[in-house]
Amino acid sequence: MKPYRGNIGSVGRPSFLCWVSWRRLHTMAIAVSLLLAIGASPTQARNSASTASTAHVYLLRGVLNIFSLGLDDIAAQLQAQGIPVTVANFASWSSLADEAAAGYNSGRIKTVILVGHSSGATALPDMVAKLDQLGVPVKLAIGLDSVFRTSLSGRVGRYINFYIANGAGTPVQKTGRFQGTLENVNVQNVPGVGHMSIEKNQIMQRKVISEINAVVFGRSVPASGAQRPRQPGAADAARSGTASAAAVRQ
Repeated sequence: MKPYRGNIGSVGRPSFLCWVSWRRLHTMAIAVSLLLAIGASPTQARNSASTASTAHVYLLRGVLNIFSLGLDDIAAQLQAQGIPVTVANFASWSSLADEAAAGYNSGRIKTVILVGHSSGATALPDMVAKLDQLGVPVKLAIGLDSVFRTSLSGRVGRYINFYIANGAGTPVQKTGRFQGTLENVNVQNVPGVGHMSIEKNQIMQRKVISEINAVVFGRSVPASGAQRPRQPGAADAARSGTASAAAVRQ
């Protein structure tokens, strides 16, 4: 059987013209799309850069500055996105609050974000409270396994306390003077996580950075594999007697 080659008589000419017209329209549509994309991309990039530059993330290390080096990795990844960062020892929380207030009052800083590990996480509620007294709202605060019981007051858009329930970490309690959202998230089931490694754990690093990006850039945050305790009291009981060992583990 001969292959069908179509009609090459008088009907073929209009079909060819229609095909040419369709190809021209298709080419024009692609060109317009590219022009729109080229025109929008620089603007979007400028907006993202502007938003990032007016945010500031303060990362507080634990004792001796040698056990929270994973915060340096987080800081480097944030800087790569154009987000200004400050990494310091937890003992500097008060002076850092003054620095953040000065930047906020000058208009240089519009979004204040705090991250702390171990004793740095323990100091976060104090820094939040002082910033509130100075009239500076904290958009996001993330604690990584605070080893002492802390209570939260002041204003913060969202406070996330990642802690290891079967280790030295403890939930954060909120007082009547607290305004915002508090989340105590048990991460004991995250593979490879521990008090000395929580800030170095890549899963936790990605989680922290995604939470920060959600605030700075408005990006969606992927679902976390962490668990929130069903009964905070039961989690507290399981950790009784561990407070004295917490300082040693730092």
